[in-house]
Amino acid sequence: MKNLRKFIPLAIATVVVACHNSPLNTPDKDKSASLPTDSEHVFARGEKVNNPNFTGGAVWLNNLVNADSLNQNAVGVVTFEAGARTKWHTHPAGQIILAVDGEGYYQEEGKEKVVVKKGEVMKCPADVPHWHGASAHSHFVQIAITGREKGETVWLEEVNDEVYTK
Repeated sequence: MKNLRKFIPLAIATVVVACHNSPLNTPDKDKSASLPTDSEHVFARGEKVNNPNFTGGAVWLNNLVNADSLNQNAVGVVTFEAGARTKWHTHPAGQIILAVDGEGYYQEEGKEKVVVKKGEVMKCPADVPHWHGASAHSHFVQIAITGREKGETVWLEEVNDEVYTK
């Protein structure tokens, strides 16, 4: 019994440290901390986007292919942290979105928002206003293939929180 008393304080200290370091007791971290690292994907995340066409959180872009006279398609990896999204916009030649990680949203004007998961493909028709981005609780990584032969993306208004959360 005497030897057991020596170990009780050590056992209590171990439990306190374990509980303190538990994920349940970890303070909220930056939303981007939960994003996959570059080593976890085929393509690197790219550069942080700093323009008003994306709202709700941080977004990164890695341009893989720039449109040119030989091929009019641009291809890029876009990484959205949870809550981040594009503004409403259109593509004169359409766009294809390949979901490669996380969970996202996609919505065309006049239609219901669609949940998009890893492995799914969205085809954005030419000149149809739409938006896309991460879900409220998960990052989202997409490969966007955008036709440029008929012109550049036309950016419209922000996706407000009411539309985003509906």
